[in-house]
Amino acid sequence: MSRVLLIEDDPAVRHGVTLALRRRGHEIEAAATGEAGLAALETFRPDLVLLDLMLPGASGFEVCRRIRATRQLPIIMLTARGDDMDVVLGLEAGADDYIVKPARGEVLEARIRAVLRRTAPADGDGADGLLMPPSVETYGDLSIDRVGLIVTKDGEDLALPPSEMKLLLYLSAAPGQVFSRQQLLESVWEHSYHGDSRLVDACVMRLRAKVEDNPRSPKYIQTLRGFGYRFGPL
Repeated sequence: MSRVLLIEDDPAVRHGVTLALRRRGHEIEAAATGEAGLAALETFRPDLVLLDLMLPGASGFEVCRRIRATRQLPIIMLTARGDDMDVVLGLEAGADDYIVKPARGEVLEARIRAVLRRTAPADGDGADGLLMPPSVETYGDLSIDRVGLIVTKDGEDLALPPSEMKLLLYLSAAPGQVFSRQQLLESVWEHSYHGDSRLVDACVMRLRAKVEDNPRSPKYIQTLRGFGYRFGPL
């Protein structure tokens, strides 16, 4: 199973999450502060980080940004209230998903499995069962290697965390096809709750900042107001 780094200052939550995930076969390292969690990245080398937003010292937002500066491993935020502003800020900082505390063990397990699947190489089917294009595709200055999970712009590799990579692979598998936020939420994040469409919008914003020359006038990740998103150029 996976190696999970839990960064959480509440001892009761730390104990409960650790126990729940160990029972499901995961290897867990727990840290009570952001600084301790960042140090554990070097020694524990996790597959995934569960990160509380409200931490003493370095906040969860800061920790998330610092992880993203050097690593693209999956990050799932833990938030006490599911507050919209906190969630949006966490997603903008680079988190792949979020869970509202307290969370049952089966919910933690489902979200961990879903986000780790985004790091796996794409299989032979594209969006809605469409046949995948060839392994390496080139669109202007953007190249996508589906097998190697490598995206380059102007010959330079782009560092894309799991959700951004999966979203780009999904959209580009069917250029010109429009996908609603709900379709993307269910296919990329494997959620079904429509209120989580902010996951899609935040991920699109981060992805555009990396693949577009001008994120305000995108040519690759395009918006059709009232409908959703599609991959261009057409």
